Amino acid sequence: MRDASGREPGSTPPDLTSRQGTVLRAIVATYVGEASPVASQSLARALPLHLSSASIRSTMVELTRLGLIDQPHTSAGRVPTELGLRVFVDELLAGAPCLADDDRAFAGTLGDAEPEGLMRSACALLSARTRQLGFAVPPRVEREPLRHVSLVRLSSEQVLVVLVSQSGVAHQRTIEEPGRGDQAELDRVAGEVNRRIAGRTLDDVREVLVREARQLRSQADRLRARALRLAALALEPAGLTGVDLVIGTRLALLDQPEFRDPERVRALFEALEAKERLVVILDKMLAARGVQVAFGCEIDEPALRQCALVTATYGDGESALGMLGVLGPSRMDFARVIPLVGSLARLVTRRFSA
Repeated sequence: MRDASGREPGSTPPDLTSRQGTVLRAIVATYVGEASPVASQSLARALPLHLSSASIRSTMVELTRLGLIDQPHTSAGRVPTELGLRVFVDELLAGAPCLADDDRAFAGTLGDAEPEGLMRSACALLSARTRQLGFAVPPRVEREPLRHVSLVRLSSEQVLVVLVSQSGVAHQRTIEEPGRGDQAELDRVAGEVNRRIAGRTLDDVREVLVREARQLRSQADRLRARALRLAALALEPAGLTGVDLVIGTRLALLDQPEFRDPERVRALFEALEAKERLVVILDKMLAARGVQVAFGCEIDEPALRQCALVTATYGDGESALGMLGVLGPSRMDFARVIPLVGSLARLVTRRFSA
């Protein structure tokens, strides 16, 4: 089991000397830009300080022994391993800057869209600005205060429940409730339920319902009894349907050289179409706040091998409302992507708090 950063519990990154850290950062930066193994000659030009070729080669051997870089072929240069990228990324996460310019640019582009439109706009922005696949996990109904519930008779056996959260996101479910010609009474029942749910979360409302049901000594108040019973069914979180994941255009991924392999693209797109596995992965990451980076080897999902996820949660409460981020190759410009994802998450948080 891995923690929120994707690392095995108890494991720690290797302590690097100043020279090793400098060489590793230069290898990552060059590899991100060129998408090919980095030769010592290229590295010498990329380093901010002068090192002899012998010193560079010696340091690269040390980094290889630490498992931070690898040599794909005998005559090729070096590439960072996912462990090496993890060391590089953790350093970025420790001091990711706030990009005020990006905050202003995002604000102008997002406009005043409703929650679902806001999620789609956020995905499109991330895809366009990073050339990766932007995605968003919309606010979850169990994490938000509730605003309104409607009950609509569908048939003699079923009632449609429409539950609207404080942010305006609608969730639906169908419950078994026999009846005919009782829409007017269902509207009155919904009114009773709405007086109890406004501003409360699902857990809070369920506590209120349980307490009222215990206090209801007499069944003479039939409407109230029915309201409590239907509310308990309607507000059960299992089975509430909504949008679990919003995904931007997949075309951005095809620009990356890593996805020129048709079989790899097919496997990745199949995973995106199914969504269930990716939603499970993202749900686990929702437990930690702030910007996170997870690599394919840490996620344990074959379709995401040699990929990376950069995510950030949004929402001001104790629990995150949702998450947004990008999916792309592990050779990603993290120095650019991490602040962009964090900047957009801050803006979305402000929109939901307004």
